[in-house]
Amino acid sequence: MIAAPSSGILGTMRPEATPPLVAVLTLALPVIVAACAPASPGPPGPAGKAAAPPGTPALAVASVPSGPGTPEPASAASAGAAQAHGAQDAAPSPAPTEPAPAISADEAEAILFPGDAAAHRDAIDACRRGNAGTAAAPSPGHERIRCLLALRYQGDPQAATSATALFDQNGSVAGLEREHMMDGGYRGMLHLVPELPVRAERRHLEWTVSAIADFDAFVADLAATASSPVRYRHRALALKYFRSVRARTPSAYASGWTVAYNLSGSLHRSADDVRETLFHELFHLNDGAHGGWSQAALSPIYDGIVARCGTRITCLTPYSPNETIVKGGTYYSFQPGNGVVEYAAELAIRYYREQRAALRGKRLAKAPFKCGPPENARAWSLLAGEFFGGADRVSPCREGPPAAP
Repeated sequence: MIAAPSSGILGTMRPEATPPLVAVLTLALPVIVAACAPASPGPPGPAGKAAAPPGTPALAVASVPSGPGTPEPASAASAGAAQAHGAQDAAPSPAPTEPAPAISADEAEAILFPGDAAAHRDAIDACRRGNAGTAAAPSPGHERIRCLLALRYQGDPQAATSATALFDQNGSVAGLEREHMMDGGYRGMLHLVPELPVRAERRHLEWTVSAIADFDAFVADLAATASSPVRYRHRALALKYFRSVRARTPSAYASGWTVAYNLSGSLHRSADDVRETLFHELFHLNDGAHGGWSQAALSPIYDGIVARCGTRITCLTPYSPNETIVKGGTYYSFQPGNGVVEYAAELAIRYYREQRAALRGKRLAKAPFKCGPPENARAWSLLAGEFFGGADRVSPCREGPPAAP
């Protein structure tokens, strides 16, 4: 979750991991702000995301998302021939197809060996020389990445299998964050060190793999009935694992289609927690790739709610997408300093949670979010239209959204 500009860092409990009643965070507000502070060193990224540390390789697709679940060019939406002098409609021109997002072999090498490539140079070079295309992996670059994954995870065959399957199926590469110091705000400088999710920590890799497989299925299921393309990128991600020294924050942060994951993060207690944490981070990346959509689209709704309710919990309750309350503050979705980007990310999680349940034929634990005040329905519709092709598998409200309190 984000509490400061240029931050994609999470540091609070996900609502799904809390009791059914309102979940009051045990962390003090300054701690949350520290967990969500901008990454440092490095230039600030777009609002809602942490800046990548210097030396972080930029993915080739970072600035122009493409492929499944990503935005199409504006011209594609209006493709089609016009009528001329009463002539019959011409056949519409096919929309241009951009290449699917992908991580190159050189980028994968930097993700997997950010600080110790020299120590593995002979084996890395062997991967470069020895892999031609095969029937299973026709691209030499693809096979080279599989070789690099086997080398990086050679001490844990089970983890190597999981990391390779993730790459084969989703195009994402599970590697390492580089060692650096991050400005943690109130908590001071945080020392982040690279650590692989192997052996005793292998569950984190397995939770990640499971979460991304769930995103694959979720997007495919929504796309089957969506009225327009689903544009939520969840493929070809750089996943960088680390541990914070003598700290449990940040749990995760994201920038440039890279998600960094803390093996000691306070959020990462279960597979469900990790799944929602990653979806939250991916929303911030997609929001930025859509030109900071949440600021333009949701600010009028968000600002109107804040003008009406301020920080009063009783007033904000029907409007908050999730239950998390900052100790000494208010709902995380409306905590001063978080802004509309965090409201949008929490709304995205609520959408994901409810659509996922509907797709699986499960009953919701509470009334659908869209069936609350009219502002909820408007925000819900805008989010679905921008990122998920307008898909909404949640049952219609029985009597329509109630009036605002």
